[in-house]
Amino acid sequence: MFVSPVPLAATVAALRENRLDLFAYINETCDRIEEVEPHISALLPEPGRRERLLDEARVLRERFPDPLERPPLYGVLCGVKDIFLADGFPTHAGSLLPAALFEGPEAESVSRLRAAGALVLGKTVTTEFAYFEPGPTRNPHNPAHTPGGSSSGSAAAVAAGFCSLALGTQTIGSTIRPASFCGIVGFKPSYGRIPIHGVIPCSVSVDTVGFFTPDVAGIALAAPVLCDGWQAIQPAAETLPVLGLPDGPYLAQASPQGLAAFERQVTALDMAGYTVRRVQALADIEAINRRHQRMVFAEMAQAHRVWFARYESLYRERTAAAIREGQTVGDDELVACQASRERLRGELETLMEQYGVDMWICPAAPGTAPEGITTTGNAIMNLPWTHAGMPALSLPAGRAENGLPLGLQCVGRFMRDEYVVVYAVAIAEAMLVQ
Repeated sequence: MFVSPVPLAATVAALRENRLDLFAYINETCDRIEEVEPHISALLPEPGRRERLLDEARVLRERFPDPLERPPLYGVLCGVKDIFLADGFPTHAGSLLPAALFEGPEAESVSRLRAAGALVLGKTVTTEFAYFEPGPTRNPHNPAHTPGGSSSGSAAAVAAGFCSLALGTQTIGSTIRPASFCGIVGFKPSYGRIPIHGVIPCSVSVDTVGFFTPDVAGIALAAPVLCDGWQAIQPAAETLPVLGLPDGPYLAQASPQGLAAFERQVTALDMAGYTVRRVQALADIEAINRRHQRMVFAEMAQAHRVWFARYESLYRERTAAAIREGQTVGDDELVACQASRERLRGELETLMEQYGVDMWICPAAPGTAPEGITTTGNAIMNLPWTHAGMPALSLPAGRAENGLPLGLQCVGRFMRDEYVVVYAVAIAEAMLVQ
């Protein structure tokens, strides 16, 4: 069932230069969806998808007949997580609530993709309100396993070859974890780097727009379109970044399988010439985890106050339980939880300065994708970096004995996202030879 998805940069270049016919590309993709989608359920159903896309392609080609004037994402198909408002598509947010509740202006991130020439393939499945109640999506590598959450459909759509770019979000681990489980690249920029306008909120203090592509070159192509103030940088080619390994109770949260795989990844980086420094970090990870959880629940309760009061019976069990717990969080506790974000960021960046670390590396998930689709897996390896608002990127990093993908998480300094992406290009190559 699984095929290697076509890289974003190669697809765009072929479309812009007419080496790949735009209409043939759409028809081949729709054929692929008809064949595979019944087995993985990555997309929300859309009658007439093929005809709509062909009509939009005609308009796009008429607007940009000259290949030299075509925009950077000309003709490429992109998936949009179903918590983003997108003109022409209803928003359900993985819930049973009336779609009319979520109507509003299109999300800024979706508008930026359209302005860059991308065509919206369709809405992708999300967990209920981007929390932990899963949808029907399955992992393209093995449909008996979860693709992760909450951006489940976006990650699965890229991994299955439906699109080379898809939008997701991360409030705990909803971009990095599914990217790891699905064997693709996921990028969660610094908090606030991509506008969140037009996205149904989960926890406004940490909600971050992220995105998926098959490889790092695709991230580098899409980031200037989506991220505010993206800068082209060129670090010295002969100087490899120093990598920090956050040793201690945080790392111990990974499974034995995940830790063994991570040590193999570290060995591969060492053989490739990287300096990896083991740094005692995140000693209070249990307290960090608890503060993040309480903050997310409290802000969920705030975001859903009106909807929950009217439609409580339509919420699924875990989402409702989170909102009810959030209602117990007092103002003083919430303020303290929110304040801990910058404090944690400062602690982590101080350690980077002290030990001369350019970027942290750690497992992107505790292990491989769990079996079944009643859970989306554990986001524990992503939580502290999301809490601190730091940019994170998940790279494909081999496979476990069961054949499922593993991911390596790379984390950089706040608002230094460009360096994470540039450093990740060479690190991705090192992961191929482990």
